[in-house]
Amino acid sequence: MNEIRLFFGKPVVRDRSELISVIKDLQTRYGCVVQALDADKVVSERHISFATEKAFAAFSQRRNIAKDTGMEIMRYASGERQIERALGMGISDCTRRIALILVSLECECSWPNISDLSGLIELDGLGCSFSEKAVKETFNITTEEMEAVGEGRIEDLVIERVALVDTYR
Repeated sequence: MNEIRLFFGKPVVRDRSELISVIKDLQTRYGCVVQALDADKVVSERHISFATEKAFAAFSQRRNIAKDTGMEIMRYASGERQIERALGMGISDCTRRIALILVSLECECSWPNISDLSGLIELDGLGCSFSEKAVKETFNITTEEMEAVGEGRIEDLVIERVALVDTYR
């Protein structure tokens, strides 16, 4: 089974292309999958765990859309089938906080320690603290849906979107 580690904080590198370069370097050095998402759009650890499980299942069953495991994780986490639309879940030059996902590949990676991550993320201790507005916009959650399920169930609506990714054509 793959182990998932999730960190939240401010991006140390503001330039998106440089941040991607740092992520690729981290992947190469430690042999784990690394993906950075906009933390405002991540509703819970369960959201990321479920998306990661779905992404790895897609690869093992050869039904993945993305060629890169990290991108497949982003695709599921966004609830989108299309990679281009899934990119909205990722980081941009105006991202204030990032959710940094590290996934071991069948225990074949060595984990970076916190000091190794310091060139990428400044941990802020806030954990998962999403923006309701950003989540509703990203996952197309309507007012009617929120009224039907209740304000406290936004996580369930997001998990539902992740689960339904495979059914979209």
